[in-house]
Amino acid sequence: MTSPNYQDAVHHVRFLHTSDLQIGKTLAYLGDDGQARFNEARLDAIEALGKVAVDQQCSFIVIAGDVFEKNRLSARVLNRAKEALNKLEIPVYLLPGNHDPLTADSIFYKTEDLEKIHVISDSQPIEISQDVELIGAPLRSIRAPHDLVNEVLEDLEPTDTIRIMAGHGPTQSFGEDSPERIDMVKVSEALDQGVIDYLALGDTHSAQPVEAKKRAWYSGAPEVTDFHNKCGGRDGGENNSGNVLVVDIYKNDATDAVVEVQEIPVGTWTFEEIDANLTTAYDVDRFLERLRSYPEKARTAIRYSLQGSLPIAEYARLHGVIEELESTFASLQVHKRYHDLRIAPSEEEISQLELGAVAQAAVKELQELADTDAAESEAARDALNLLFRLSSSSEGH
Repeated sequence: MTSPNYQDAVHHVRFLHTSDLQIGKTLAYLGDDGQARFNEARLDAIEALGKVAVDQQCSFIVIAGDVFEKNRLSARVLNRAKEALNKLEIPVYLLPGNHDPLTADSIFYKTEDLEKIHVISDSQPIEISQDVELIGAPLRSIRAPHDLVNEVLEDLEPTDTIRIMAGHGPTQSFGEDSPERIDMVKVSEALDQGVIDYLALGDTHSAQPVEAKKRAWYSGAPEVTDFHNKCGGRDGGENNSGNVLVVDIYKNDATDAVVEVQEIPVGTWTFEEIDANLTTAYDVDRFLERLRSYPEKARTAIRYSLQGSLPIAEYARLHGVIEELESTFASLQVHKRYHDLRIAPSEEEISQLELGAVAQAAVKELQELADTDAAESEAARDALNLLFRLSSSSEGH
């Protein structure tokens, strides 16, 4: 990654920006087996970002907050994380975030024995080289009392050399104003004046610029941690995680810095929501084929919501295959809030059950209940499904 117009710039630096590893994060729905693989992936992400940093000839790595899920982790989780961090070949600067704030019991005090790992414990300039300095706004509590980033910026003067800042937290553009939100208007002014040249942010898990000239970025999490929300017509959640940022800064004097950012994928997990309407056997085939098509099911979590109505046979076939696939995925679960798939047995299907008059009446009652929004509707659908499967099984003997 080069900038032809700035190859002769007086000052240049290339570094890797990441955040939100949240080492030690647990997700109950993954179960013990899936959680173990998820834990391993977070450690593998450290190795992966280190490889990118070396391959891209970065001078150092900035992890902008939430390195750890919380300050109290088991010795096993912490020691394995320290081992992975200690293997990185270039210096690493860790910023305490809201998950791992620099409190009296901070987990960062247990990383002081790591040679190349530096905790940004205050807002004093850190000299990376003659050309580059790093300044951070570490969190000292789970929630910042005010805009820590701009508090630091207020005391800084423009500089002809390169100055990078690391911060953690939401910006005002991400929702309603509150005291701790980072005022990006003020940040942009500081960038224009050469007070800083790049703001490395952590907090949200999707990589994205948050400043018009793309000089301030959320790196996103290097390994996916949650779903990209699609069920129920939504579009939110994590939609660009699993990347790290390689940042180049070229500068001659205080006001002419040029920033180039490259997103590089390193994540290995997939978290996805599927929303589908099923009314025919073809629809069922398409949905099941989509599930089968995921190449790394052991590192894939799926949450699905289905709408429509199906004959009993198709409904039973659908759930039979889903049950078979559940053990191959890290997680395969229904999103109950948006799920509304109903059973619509044909007269032929009901007659083929060869039930007596009382049982047929019970089937009709179950069908009517299954087609409602009552709390018992799901149980009614399961009962119809089981009844058909048992009936089909007995016919085959």
